[in-house]
Amino acid sequence: MKAVTVKELKTELNFLSHSEIIALCLRLSKFKKENKELLTYLLFESSNEEGYIATVKLEIDAQFELINTKTYYFIIKSVRKILRTIKKYIRYSKNKETEIALLLYFCQKLIAFKPSIKHNTVLQNICNREIQSIRKKMTLLHEDLQYDYELELQKLDIKSINLSLI
Repeated sequence: MKAVTVKELKTELNFLSHSEIIALCLRLSKFKKENKELLTYLLFESSNEEGYIATVKLEIDAQFELINTKTYYFIIKSVRKILRTIKKYIRYSKNKETEIALLLYFCQKLIAFKPSIKHNTVLQNICNREIQSIRKKMTLLHEDLQYDYELELQKLDIKSINLSLI
């Protein structure tokens, strides 16, 4: 079966009643966990973006605690999984401030992680790539927010430079 375009879906949804749309949404939420998570965000958390960010940060903390630190191989796999999860939550929000805040928090946790990422090029590259991504996305924000986030990035850069020098 070939999926139709978004425009066709939109026109077809205009012909449905309120109760039919609710039934479709509930049926859609039963098929994939991501659909249910997106509906949860849209219905309950989109009005309180700060609370959403705090909730995601708690989940990031929990995931960093679960990382198997026996070898760098397991650390890299876990860090990539955490980053995928963060990017999924960013897609739900579509808010640039939320995206920058979550990626900054990820980089802070990664730099502070023990064993240090200075001993592994892959982890350093992941961190550097996300810092570059943050810098790129900051240009889209208001000047005041750019300044605040730039201060946070300078703190990160100082820490990461210290890691490289050690």
